[in-house]
Amino acid sequence: MPLLRTHGSAVTTAQIAIAAGVAEGTLFRAFADKDALIAAAIKAAFDPGPTEARIAAIDRALSLRDQLLAIVEILQHRVEQVWQLMTSLNLSIPPPKRGEGLHDDSGIREQITSIFAPHVGELRCDATYATRMLRALAFAGTHPRITDGHPFTAAEIVAILLDGIRRREDPELC
Repeated sequence: MPLLRTHGSAVTTAQIAIAAGVAEGTLFRAFADKDALIAAAIKAAFDPGPTEARIAAIDRALSLRDQLLAIVEILQHRVEQVWQLMTSLNLSIPPPKRGEGLHDDSGIREQITSIFAPHVGELRCDATYATRMLRALAFAGTHPRITDGHPFTAAEIVAILLDGIRRREDPELC
């Protein structure tokens, strides 16, 4: 992945073999050609499993704000890594849709919703809607083209979600 992010499709199989610590011919026992290797790397980059596992590992004893900060940091890392890969490979559109080789990210949504669920009494919406809002803000607030190259921090995203941006009449709430 680091080589693809740095060199894009110009990466050589020799560079990949050196980084993997194997002979170049070994690559072709697992992959038909360099394009197949790159396709497998793209598929792996979009695999939601590692992100889902990281979210599942968040300590549920933390405050809602701290749990959301951890989630946003995880989502931001995923967005940054995928965006960097797509940019280096000159991909203007995402890879195939679900059912065409891309993994389903419903597990990520379920993990986030499970974090919101015990706190629905503190929210003006249900846990599913809060999950959609958090994911949308994390993606948009991290995406370099949407933020004009100035991505929001995880704390800013969580503050926007939980507190909004409008001034409060009660200064204690600000």
